[in-house]
Amino acid sequence: MLYYNVIFVLLLTLAGFSQTAQAHPHSFIAIKTTPVVKDDRLTGLSMIWTMDEITSADLLYDAGNAKPDSVVWKKLAAEVMANVLGQHYFSEFWHQGKPVKFDNLPPEYRLYRQGAKAVLAFILPLAKPQPLAGQQYKFLTFDPTYFVDMYYDKPDDLTLPDALKNRCRFDLHTPEANTALKNYALSLDKADAPPADMDLGRQFAQTVTLTCQ
Repeated sequence: MLYYNVIFVLLLTLAGFSQTAQAHPHSFIAIKTTPVVKDDRLTGLSMIWTMDEITSADLLYDAGNAKPDSVVWKKLAAEVMANVLGQHYFSEFWHQGKPVKFDNLPPEYRLYRQGAKAVLAFILPLAKPQPLAGQQYKFLTFDPTYFVDMYYDKPDDLTLPDALKNRCRFDLHTPEANTALKNYALSLDKADAPPADMDLGRQFAQTVTLTCQ
């Protein structure tokens, strides 16, 4: 059974945390994203979240030697996905300065092992398909508490489907947090939570811009 941290409600387990890791963030999730397109409209984002070894430890322990498509993996995937859904996919999507709503349930998702890491792959669905021609969208994925650092390691982690390669582009912006903010984050230990109105994670969150002709 997984014992999820009820404060941060993410896919982490208390037993999986390193006792020597004291500063925020305590865990890391590397992201890869590809737009999902149908009939020349954007319908969602295909996302792959790769957790670091410490974050993955309890999930992989619970999975044991179970085969990838076994009931064990499906149950773990459902539990993790439920936490992600409870936090609105830890994501925001914007068009012309207005938020774009997500659908409540992903059309597909799975959890699997990649060496010593657990990987969650899923489709983040938009509630309504969005036009592409001449449009620009921005999206972010982050843990508001900054308990977990959710990040794109490099621009190549954002990929376009073949249908969009000649007409769309991605831009990845990584903010430069000021020294005081960095020091504050480093001062927090595992038992601390920053004030909710501070929205600490947003201040470190990368912004992705999708621009299409």
